[in-house]
Amino acid sequence: MPDDIDALVRMGEAAVPRLQQIRRQGPGQLRAPALRALADVSGSRDFDAKDLGAVERLIRTKLLDERPVTIPTAGRWIAFPADQLDTVVSVWGLHDLRAATTAMGLAAATVAPDTADFTTADGSSATAYRVFITPEFKNWRLLYGNSFLDQLGGHELAEKASEQCGEAHFYTIDPYHNADVWWVARNGEVVRGYATYGDPEWVGDPLPFEVEFIEMDEDDLWYDPYFAEKYSEGVTDAHKAAEELSVEPGPVRERDTHGHGWLATTHPDVPTSHFKGALPI
Repeated sequence: MPDDIDALVRMGEAAVPRLQQIRRQGPGQLRAPALRALADVSGSRDFDAKDLGAVERLIRTKLLDERPVTIPTAGRWIAFPADQLDTVVSVWGLHDLRAATTAMGLAAATVAPDTADFTTADGSSATAYRVFITPEFKNWRLLYGNSFLDQLGGHELAEKASEQCGEAHFYTIDPYHNADVWWVARNGEVVRGYATYGDPEWVGDPLPFEVEFIEMDEDDLWYDPYFAEKYSEGVTDAHKAAEELSVEPGPVRERDTHGHGWLATTHPDVPTSHFKGALPI
């Protein structure tokens, strides 16, 4: 970003009028950096109608050709049945759903600022969260939103959703701390869970897909004492659990992908346009 635009960004929202002027009047080489700067300073709420229209057209164009997509192999997310989108939107109190590419949505929910502080109608302080719901992958959709999951609790959100949509899972893969979490809730009840540093480490009885791991013996071609001990009580890898139960992290084949993703916010007074940060499309 050019030095003069970078200086305006450091000024914060006081720089919005000047950035808008650059967008309208130039100089030409600063118009694109000024748009990114506006997004970093105040989100897209200070874009003019022309810029908003251009961004929306670009998103629609990218959505036509974004497949195959890749979902992160690390992080945290909730998986829920794809046909229950409207249900979980209601259960989790989501608002202002806007179509988004997967690259855009993941950046918004896991890289860019995903919280916005505001004052409610009664004068109290509150925080809204931005989340991303992926396209449909093999009959599942995934919700990402680091702050949303951390502050409201991924386990609790999955359990709450499962009360209305039958089933929901919470996963965490944290290579830095060598930690895995996977949590399966059905009809509002936890049926199985594992957490590397949990107390207890396990919840519920092993699910059917775990049996082959638990019952490994010397006749297994891939037998190894380390794995036999690791899986003696069940599957400890959230990646493997996700592969068996919903959607495996990583590249998702085009034939297994349907529809598009959605950005959403947790408060009707704070639309997604109010969240700061320039996003890739």
